[in-house]
Formats: sequence, structure tokens, C-alpha cells
Amino acid sequence: MIEIVPLPLQRRKARASLSNAAGRFDMARAAVDDGWGSLEDSGDAAVPIKIETDIRMEQARTLISYNKSPDLPFDRSINTYRGCEHGCIYCFARPSHAYLGLSPGLDFETRLIARPNAAEVLRRELSQPRYKVAPMAIGTNTDPYQPCERDLGLTRACLEVLRDFSHPVAIVTKGTLVERDIDVLAALATRGLVRVGVSVTTLDPDLSRRMEPRAPSPARRLATIRRLSDAGIPVRIMTSPIVPGLTDHELEALLAAGAEAGADAASWIMLRLPREVSELWQEWLAEHVPLRAEKVMARLREMHGGRDYDPRWGLRMRGEGPYAEVIANRFKAACKRLGLIQKSPVLRCDLFTKPAQVGDQLALF
Repeated sequence: MIEIVPLPLQRRKARASLSNAAGRFDMARAAVDDGWGSLEDSGDAAVPIKIETDIRMEQARTLISYNKSPDLPFDRSINTYRGCEHGCIYCFARPSHAYLGLSPGLDFETRLIARPNAAEVLRRELSQPRYKVAPMAIGTNTDPYQPCERDLGLTRACLEVLRDFSHPVAIVTKGTLVERDIDVLAALATRGLVRVGVSVTTLDPDLSRRMEPRAPSPARRLATIRRLSDAGIPVRIMTSPIVPGLTDHELEALLAAGAEAGADAASWIMLRLPREVSELWQEWLAEHVPLRAEKVMARLREMHGGRDYDPRWGLRMRGEGPYAEVIANRFKAACKRLGLIQKSPVLRCDLFTKPAQVGDQLALF
């Protein structure tokens, strides 16, 4: 069993993870000073040290990932970043950091990997003679509009490639930086090639700040929905994840706020706690909402046959049992009342074309 060593309070300012346990592929890591530094020599033990975000570059060999999951409405996706500075404590993508020899805890939030050649690789893959078009998903693992995108612009570069190929794309994000790319998204939207999903987990700014420490505030995300909608870009509000005993009472209010902001569709997913996420989540509960911790975990286990998480297809996204059914029925009723669709129209694939590339014979004429 991996030993979890809690981080000092001063080390955790503006971060969600309370620990930085070794990943399951880094079993040799010892519980020693991890090199992040300690308190400044100021004589004041209460002075916090800012944890800087470390971004390392990785030259991608391939970019498009394919899946055959019956739970997902897409079979391919791209991710320009590994890890996510938004630091949402509940993020189901945290365990993927273990494959890099890093911790799904604090490392996931602070030690990021960027792929500077992402757009180049994407263009090459879409140009392959055997490539067959289908909607591309962006943001399914880590947020494509997390803070580092402001300087690196890797997501925008990939969007420009998709635009050049008239390729359909679906985006999921919490980041308001998506507004920067409204010009590209609007051009895609006029041809039925894009949909954007904006995740709003709670309307409580204090809870959001603690649970999603570096994500934009709920009000700011709703403003993003409005700006996308005003630009003619189809957008849905994602009330995900729903946290039983903590945010579930907000479901109708979240949907109403999204509809008022201009969303035309909605979706929901129940809180998921795969692998290391469960321990990280329970640490967070114990510190931030200790009086609700038992209730939250009891509800989750009730939906997953007594376990923290059930990974089976058909159950992992929603759970099962009376409580899960109540949430599903509330969601359906609210969407009907608010005029929000639950299944978005199919994105167009018939416009896909491979633009002339440098070196093509036809480019000579």
C-alpha cells in the first residue's frame, strides 16, 4: 500500500490536493523532501510559499487517441496537455499522471506536460489516406483551456487545423480562455462543425474555490456561455460532476442559470472516483466538509454496490439504484421545463476535405 504523506498547510495554498503520494508506477518513491522548498526564512511560520507550475515539453509522435467505449459519444479525441492546473480535486483524469511516473495528487496540478508540435502532428494524421472523419473531442481528459494555454496556444493551433480540414469538433472546458478563440469557433459553427460544453459544478463561489481552486468562478463560466451563445456557437451546460450530499441540491438552479445564459443543451455525470482519486477526494472531504464526508461517501457507495467506484460500462457515469434514478428524473424534468435538449444534433462530417499540403503535386499549379 502506498503511504500518503499530507502536505503542510502552507504548501497547499491555491491547490486542491492535500497529498502527493507516489503514482502506482513509481513505487520506489520514498517519503522524503520532494524538492518543492519550505517556508521562507522570514521567521514567520505562517508565510506561505507559492507552488510554481512546472511545464515541460513533449514532442508528440501521435496525437489522436481512439476509444471503443459505449459510454462515450465519440470514438476519438486529442489532448494538448497532460495534467491540469485547474486542480479540480475530483478530476477523474488524475490517475493518468501515474503513467508518467508522477503523482495523481499535487504533481497532477503543478507538473504539466505540453505538446508543442500538437498541431503539426494533427495535420499529418488527418492527411493520411486511410483517415475517416468523425467528430473529434477536445478536453475529455484535461482542460484544453487551462491557464498555460494563454501563452502556449496549442489548443488554438489545433482548432485552426480542424478548421482548415472542415473537421467536426466537440469541446469540453471550464476555462474562459475559450472566448479568445470565438473567431475560429464561430467560423466552424456556421457550418455545423462545432459544439462547446462548459462545466459548471456549483453556483457557490466559496465551494468552487476550494474544490476547483484555479478554475474560473461559476459566474464567470456562465458569462462564457453567454458570449459563446451570442456568437452563434452551440453550447451546453454540463452539470458535472454532481456530488451527492454536496452539490446535488443545486441541479435545477444550475440548469436554469445555464439556460438563462444561452445554453441550448445540458448533460450530467455523477462524481467518479477511479483509483487514486478516491483517497484524494476523501482527504479533501475530511478537511473542507468533515460533517458531510460520511453522507457523501455513503451515497456514492450506495450507487456502486458498496464500492467507492464501479468502472463497469453503463454504470460508471451515472451509478445505479434509487438515488441515481432520482437525479436522472430531476435532470430530465428540469431540462424539459427549461427547453434544454439532452442529446445534441449530430455534427456534420460531409464537409471534411484535405487541403493541399506543401509538396503536393497539385500545389505546383
